[in-house]
Amino acid sequence: MYSIIAMDDWLYFINSSRYFEFICCMISAWRRHNIMNRLLTREEIFEGNILHIYKDTVEIEDNLTVEREVVQHIGGVGIALEDKDGKFFFVKQWRYAQQEETLEFPAGKKEEGEDSLTTAKREIQEETGYTGKDWIYMGKIYPTPAYDTEVIDLYYAKVDQYIGQHLDEDEKIQIYKYCLEELIELIMEGKIPDAKTVSMAMYLCQMKKRGEI
Repeated sequence: MYSIIAMDDWLYFINSSRYFEFICCMISAWRRHNIMNRLLTREEIFEGNILHIYKDTVEIEDNLTVEREVVQHIGGVGIALEDKDGKFFFVKQWRYAQQEETLEFPAGKKEEGEDSLTTAKREIQEETGYTGKDWIYMGKIYPTPAYDTEVIDLYYAKVDQYIGQHLDEDEKIQIYKYCLEELIELIMEGKIPDAKTVSMAMYLCQMKKRGEI
């Protein structure tokens, strides 16, 4: 009886207007998957040490052709390093593009062929002088997803031992330490506009609340 009822329901469905709407939705989804933002041509318009910039010709829905400018970036990491007193390490440095000093969690760019955890371990030692232990992957962010491929992987670690900084020749930073409550206050006062640091503060608050760190 169940199979007969099920078949009757199916026959009713395929003969109804809902079936036509269902098919239209499926076709639309297929077209979006296969046509929207389909790359036609790519022209490299800038090659730098950190960035590559491309001008792409792309086909989107309804056979419309548009141009997209894409910044290709290898990606990087942000690290929340916590000491035994529950304070986190921050770096203050001059950011040329913004023409101001910024206060941020330690961070850095990946090297070619390097996984993000290796980058995080290298960068935290280079910038703070400390190694980390008990590493936890918090998540990732897309800083500017509209036109940039950069992905920043976010890590938490506890302080292990001090072995000394190893800064680049043109890298001048100051080290600060704040607890999570102080960090939130600085963000809410508008003193930390750095996107990865704001995102990491949210992760840390939730991880503390859940007892994960």
